[in-house]
Amino acid sequence: MNIIPEPLEFQWDKGNIDKSLKKHGIENEEAESVFFDENSVFSEDIKHSRTEKRYQILGRSERNILLNVIFTLRGNKIRVISARKVNNKERRLYEQKKGS
Repeated sequence: MNIIPEPLEFQWDKGNIDKSLKKHGIENEEAESVFFDENSVFSEDIKHSRTEKRYQILGRSERNILLNVIFTLRGNKIRVISARKVNNKERRLYEQKKGS
């Protein structure tokens, strides 16, 4: 599943800027870096796709932290909704994909 536009552009506005930093200690640039992980795992976030399609990416950040980033696409830009460290189930899913 490849829905990520090229070149990568991100949309940060007052609704999402520094939201993950305040809640989870993840800076915007670190959340963006997950999109460059060649082993990242994408999926549609069906449960939370009410008014617009949401997606999830599991991947390693530039600081080698495994993150779960929820995002949507606005035109050809990625709008990060939230970023946090993965839980154990998500870690196993990432490691499974990486090993295959």
